[in-house]
Amino acid sequence: MKILTATEKPFAAAAVNGIKEICQAAGHEAVLLEKYTDRQQLLDAAADADALIVRSDKVTPEVIAAAPKLKIVVRAGAGYDNISLDACTERGIVVMNTPGQNSNAVAELALAMMIYMSRNCFTPGTGKEISGKKLGIQAYGNVGRLVAAKAKALGMEVMAYDPFVPAEKMLADGVVPATTLEEMYSSCNFISLHIPATAETRGSIGYSLLSLMPDGACLVNTARKEVINEAELVKVLSDRAGLKYVTDIAADCQAELNEKFGKRVFATPKKMGAETAEANINAGLAAARQIVEYFATGCTRFQVNAK
Repeated sequence: MKILTATEKPFAAAAVNGIKEICQAAGHEAVLLEKYTDRQQLLDAAADADALIVRSDKVTPEVIAAAPKLKIVVRAGAGYDNISLDACTERGIVVMNTPGQNSNAVAELALAMMIYMSRNCFTPGTGKEISGKKLGIQAYGNVGRLVAAKAKALGMEVMAYDPFVPAEKMLADGVVPATTLEEMYSSCNFISLHIPATAETRGSIGYSLLSLMPDGACLVNTARKEVINEAELVKVLSDRAGLKYVTDIAADCQAELNEKFGKRVFATPKKMGAETAEANINAGLAAARQIVEYFATGCTRFQVNAK
């Protein structure tokens, strides 16, 4: 089988070499397309591919149509909203992600962002410590659990809301389960978002929730920009002079946010939650192993589209 790794934003060299070794050891051909600058390059490379590994690259219906032999797509990372699931399902193409491989990198960034905002964006002036503050985690999955553990180690009190995780599991981790989002938002100094962008979550973080946050509270977004209602974010930051927003995914209105609210907002220049050498390598190798296992045994353990 021909396994194509197509990454506009390249993997680390160790990951590229590791993917190649894993594929070839299983008797497959490994092909690399990286730093491509034209969409047609991806379409051409995918034309005879049996499997595809991507990072944030968009696998659209156009890409699917251009790849008649394609059987599996693996997103090296947790989020997969860059892949057209419907188009893949219609063609019988399996789509997988690699959950957990980037989680530690994202969790560390979330905590770093909290410290950065608490210390006046590292500019002169008296800041605050995060120890003793209350952190609310929205979605208690792989990243949320790691954020909780690291926050507790730094002396924070942690609350979490996730209707899909039993309260007993949170309590076992020393985390207080919130019964509603409103309860969590109204009682926490920091809220850390770890929800995917779905039909239910897009635009769901808006004025009604954010206006509940205590004075001086900060919203931390290492998830997806689409979950934020940006117009309502601007309104609540205007109405509540103490609230802050820090994100790893610049808002569409980021320039307006920066101009109006100064150091109360911050966005990384480019999404960097998974941008560590360790996460880069782990996700790439996991993607290759999942493809090899799928071709060998039909395993679909991490499939995210309809079966």
